[in-house]
Amino acid sequence: MINDYRDRVNQVCKYIETHLDHKLSLDQLADLSHFSKYHFSRIFASVTGDTPFAYITKQRLARAAAYLQNTDQSVLEISLRCGFESASNFNAAFKKHYGQTPTEMREQAMQDRNISLWDRNSEEAGSAPTLYDQTVKHSLLRRVWQMQATIEELPLMEVAYVRHVGSYLETYRAWARLGEWAAEHRLFPPEQSFIGISLDDPAVTEEEECRYDACVTVPNTLSRADAPPEIRFQTLPGGLYAKFTFYDTLDKFALL
Repeated sequence: MINDYRDRVNQVCKYIETHLDHKLSLDQLADLSHFSKYHFSRIFASVTGDTPFAYITKQRLARAAAYLQNTDQSVLEISLRCGFESASNFNAAFKKHYGQTPTEMREQAMQDRNISLWDRNSEEAGSAPTLYDQTVKHSLLRRVWQMQATIEELPLMEVAYVRHVGSYLETYRAWARLGEWAAEHRLFPPEQSFIGISLDDPAVTEEEECRYDACVTVPNTLSRADAPPEIRFQTLPGGLYAKFTFYDTLDKFALL
């Protein structure tokens, strides 16, 4: 029963995350979960640690912060795209959550990009090509340059997963638990794939609230009925993905 409750709440969370620009009511979400409105609020809070309203607000603010840092859309456009009814409500909620206004966050992101660009240009201008090559031989920039990424069409995949909430440096806990369960069911490569999914940007989400899913693909014949509560199931959407092969120690791993 506990596992069923978690799955139902997880489906509601996915719906919320894909409909942040819509008006979301407690009645609507309760109907999706097939709980009464009273029981839905209580069960949702016990699974996620937040009330439905608080969860929706956090997701909207995290989405807005990503837009502010990575697009040139106006604050009003972003507030509407993230489901806020007015720019004033958006500004107040944003300042309360992040301790700075949306405009201040955007300005800080622009300053950080300018500093990074200035540092890179200074390195390029101040070194001869051969010396520069030696300097960056083991740098993050060189490792990124050496990645041979390809664009591939991947099918949808059914996976079992363990969700970790907290620092991304501690995701090994989720992998350890998933690994035990996968071994019990003989889910090993190359037949099955292990996939890690970071759901939040630690630059805009508090470290203790960052979510991460440690996943393993599962065959259709696998029974889900006897899975322990911490093992959940979901469908990863198919589509175009950037893919590259990496084989080395973790400290040399880099992401664009």
